[in-house]
Amino acid sequence: MKLLTKIIFSLLILTGTYHSLYAQGTTVRGTVTDAKTKEGLPFVTVTFAGSSQGAATDNNGRYTIKSNDQFQQIKVTYVGYKTVLRTIEAGKEQVINIALTEDSRQLTDVVVKAGKKKKYTNKGNPAVELIRQVIAHKEQNQVQNYNYAEYKQYERMVFSLSNLSEKFTQKKIFKNYQFMFRQQDSTAIGGKTLLPLYMEEKLSQNYYRKVPFTQKQVIEANKQVKYDENFVDNQGLTTYFNRMYQDINIYDNNVSLLSNQLLSPIADHSPDFYKFFITDTIKDVQPNLIELSFTPRNTVTKLFEGKIYITMDGNYAVQNAVLTVNKNIDLNFVRQMEATLSFDKNNDGRYHLSKSNLKIEFGLNKNKGGGVFGERLVTIKNFEINNPRPKVIYDGPAQVIAANATDQNDEYWINSRPDTLDAIAASVYHNVDSLQTIPSFKRTMDIATLVLAGYKNFGPFEMGPVNTFYSFNPVEGFRARLGGRTTTALSKRYYFETYGAYGTRDQKFKYFLSSTYSLNNKSIYSFPQNYIRASFQHDTKVPGQELEFVQESNFLLSFKRGANDQWLYNDIFRLDYVKEYLNHFSYSIGFKKWNQSPAGALEFQNLLPNGSLNNVNLIHTTELSLGLRYAPKEKFYQGKLYRTPIPDKYPVYTLRYTQGFKGLVGGDYDYQNVVGNISKRFYLSQLGFTDVSTEGGYLFGKVPFPLLDIHRANQSYAFQFQSFNLMNFQEFVSDHYASITLDHNFNGFLFNRVPLLKKLKLREVVNFKSLWGAVRSENNPANDPSLLRFPTNSSGQATTFSLNKGAYMEGSVGVGNIFKVLRVDLVRRFSYLDNPNTPKMGIRTFVKFDF
Repeated sequence: MKLLTKIIFSLLILTGTYHSLYAQGTTVRGTVTDAKTKEGLPFVTVTFAGSSQGAATDNNGRYTIKSNDQFQQIKVTYVGYKTVLRTIEAGKEQVINIALTEDSRQLTDVVVKAGKKKKYTNKGNPAVELIRQVIAHKEQNQVQNYNYAEYKQYERMVFSLSNLSEKFTQKKIFKNYQFMFRQQDSTAIGGKTLLPLYMEEKLSQNYYRKVPFTQKQVIEANKQVKYDENFVDNQGLTTYFNRMYQDINIYDNNVSLLSNQLLSPIADHSPDFYKFFITDTIKDVQPNLIELSFTPRNTVTKLFEGKIYITMDGNYAVQNAVLTVNKNIDLNFVRQMEATLSFDKNNDGRYHLSKSNLKIEFGLNKNKGGGVFGERLVTIKNFEINNPRPKVIYDGPAQVIAANATDQNDEYWINSRPDTLDAIAASVYHNVDSLQTIPSFKRTMDIATLVLAGYKNFGPFEMGPVNTFYSFNPVEGFRARLGGRTTTALSKRYYFETYGAYGTRDQKFKYFLSSTYSLNNKSIYSFPQNYIRASFQHDTKVPGQELEFVQESNFLLSFKRGANDQWLYNDIFRLDYVKEYLNHFSYSIGFKKWNQSPAGALEFQNLLPNGSLNNVNLIHTTELSLGLRYAPKEKFYQGKLYRTPIPDKYPVYTLRYTQGFKGLVGGDYDYQNVVGNISKRFYLSQLGFTDVSTEGGYLFGKVPFPLLDIHRANQSYAFQFQSFNLMNFQEFVSDHYASITLDHNFNGFLFNRVPLLKKLKLREVVNFKSLWGAVRSENNPANDPSLLRFPTNSSGQATTFSLNKGAYMEGSVGVGNIFKVLRVDLVRRFSYLDNPNTPKMGIRTFVKFDF
């Protein structure tokens, strides 16, 4: 839910699109229709006659082409229709609408006759034979074929509110800021009126080395719209937008787009999923080009449609490509998408990507209303091959930011950009700064931050999160809590956080105090982190409840199934040091003084030598810990409370070692605990993706059960990925264990093949979790009466067990993308079914915003 609100917040504030203007020259736009039906024709090729410069019409038949060259005609071609040539005026902007008439001649494998087509087949299809040649030559046409390569890259990303109504533009907040609105042709992506709210530019030098493999980017200049850090994480926005708008490598089998992976039209097995048609042969350019059109066999599945232009010089390389998506595709909130790719010839006769432009318009309603529109333009210049550089150039992290990258002035950018910005685009940085000074805009941001992020800002201090102000549970009854923390307006180096809480049933006060000092003069939440923190907490805790991205006193967690009355009172003093590196390796060193006492129905009891029960009120421990984490190429969004990772194909490794000391500051036990975890997402092309997490731990030493590994359980009605959803709190403990979690999302692979279901765009999910573990004899209270007994319920039944009967297992099948945000799982427990008060099946839900 936190991730959902943060992303929606970002989209409401920033997303949209900016349509860059081309340099002065000839501009032709219009609509291509069927002469009989008058309906717009998609994917019609419109080029300047005698060149490959042009574009394809969109889903509504609209096109826009521009050039600085002095062309006299445009050429319009489409499979099954007669080719049309129209005269144009060079150096002017003009509108030319074209109606195409059907051509009864056979074109490759398509016959237009009486409105019927031959059944499509791969066998004997020259278009398929051509695409197989492209696939066979893929390796030689990629930069990875060279021993060395380097190039200069400019990229620009712009987001705007799009398709804005006149009523919106006339709002009081914009009374004196009408100059911020950008007008464009009403047929363009994003509609007639845009409001640019975010722009970022980067200029970098890039190096590639084959052996040993190295890809390095040196960012020489970086310019970004900056929002008030009390409202928006600027660095997180950049990361999130870059994840949405990744580089499109058409030669990869799978192309990353909006956190999804779409099968490339030239993937190894693309003929099994796409239909291909030869729609034109362009012989007036060298080398000659074949225009190859493609469309998904199933328009709902995550596939592209569009055109690619293949060189007929023996390379079978892609020289140009226009990639769009079908209006029925299973991509949430996407109204329109278009990616254009251009490739230039190298000195050796092969090709490299020289320009890409990705445009996407989003909207809650796919057909009307205001939306958001984003564009990422990448231009590559000075491409050199097989020119080795000194070793020092390739050494170091994959991305290096020059010390003065953000200090470059306007004159530098004017001279460095490969194109010229129009007046509105050039003033976006200044306009947004001005917008943030408007009191009504600041109030809007303040309210949005309170509602979506949960904090009310008071300048140097912010109060929240609001969803923890009220909750209830069986031990505390109604719990009231009030807290907050300081902001960068007070200091970038010092941070303080606190809260106070009171329970009406136990009539006890709880509180938390924390002080953090940043060692790199940056916010403690900025990457890379480097800080030292001291904190003290006097509060309650549920044994076995471990939460991610949620506060324990969150109101929604008040609703739980089954018995939930065995709690702890904790007094925890912590001293932590955290150090992160740019390569995403980090370590933490911690000191923890922890006092635990039972609360609610939980009792700490052991047997005295005379056989009588003895109540233990406190357990004292003192620990030192070392944590290691390595998350190569990790991307994340930093919110107000949590750093939310953006899932990707790269693994995440964690290792934690804890040493307990007897006699140190009152500690009662000597022990060592080692826990390791590896998590990774596996992309399986059209079959979706699988998230895998494996974990193992071993505790050395003799300890009472509260210090054993209490396995993560979930008694809420929300589906939790890192916890066992049908396990009770404190149900299982171990001193050595191993676990695995598998969560597979089919992304609609099955449902999209069912005629009645595919319109709903639902997505199938399956989940499986298994846990192996045991308690050694020395830690089993049945063998040593001095150890604390495993807890029991009010009837005397045992409620805590070791995993001595084999693995604990549970699994689920579910349906995702309900109303585009909801996942519902039917969960089934497969083992330890005889344990008291344990559910065998249950329904769990999960809210997730995804494309």
